[in-house]
Amino acid sequence: MTYFHPSGTLADDRNDVIFAPNGTSWLYTGLEVLTLAPGQSVTVEQGERESIVVPLAGSVSVSVSATTDAGATEYRLAGRDSPWGVTDVLYLPVHTRATITGAAGARIALPWAVATEAHPVQYLAADAVSSELRGAGICSRQVNNFGTPAALQTDRLIACEVMQPGGNWSSYPPHKHDVDGEAETQLEEIYYYEVAPSPAGTDGFALQRVYGSVAGDIDVTEEVRTGDVVTIPFGYHGPTVAAPGHDLYYLNVMAGPRTALHPDREWLISDDADHAWIRGQWEHEAVDPRLPFG
Repeated sequence: MTYFHPSGTLADDRNDVIFAPNGTSWLYTGLEVLTLAPGQSVTVEQGERESIVVPLAGSVSVSVSATTDAGATEYRLAGRDSPWGVTDVLYLPVHTRATITGAAGARIALPWAVATEAHPVQYLAADAVSSELRGAGICSRQVNNFGTPAALQTDRLIACEVMQPGGNWSSYPPHKHDVDGEAETQLEEIYYYEVAPSPAGTDGFALQRVYGSVAGDIDVTEEVRTGDVVTIPFGYHGPTVAAPGHDLYYLNVMAGPRTALHPDREWLISDDADHAWIRGQWEHEAVDPRLPFG
């Protein structure tokens, strides 16, 4: 299985990114990223999947209906100017049809998961999104928890986004969620990245590390740029390091099986024991003053 997907390699004639379960090595999560011209519309048929409409830039309107019903409900997502801020989002449950229409400069992400249980359509305003500052010092970052278990009712899907100032580290200490255990849930994960350009407009980059665990061997050390995707079926992931001068954004998409230990949707992780001690240092350091974004 390929874990690193450079920008453009997952594109088709509609999507900048399209990644979906293949029934063998990848089972639960998917992602689509689309750029919409002003007034351009796309229709999404949910079927046996649930998703969240996440404006990365610009605003969109969304018309949602049950696939068996001609009636529709209209929602407007105000969005944001760039990924470095907080946006409102819209949850789309199974067996719905959504027509998404863009305004000027609209770019959206659709993180999704295989699902069977029906939940209501849910609109979450930007000021209702839990935006937390994690870590301290050069490990300071902002996490917008718009699609975590406390934020939305979903069947399997968990999603959030991380933003970190240039030069900082996140996904640190390295952690995993690849076994079904008392303190850990088994979740696939997708990382989608956007990197702020320099003041002169030159492209930036970040670094991503993923390495093996008891669940399997994996070895990823990649320079990632805007539009790139890393898929993590198992293993420790982190650090994610933003190059100095280039703020970093990434979207996380997770889902996994229901088990006897974890019949409900949960996000439980295990740190790499060799690096977990760093958490104890943060109480002695200040949060990066460049945070929060937006």
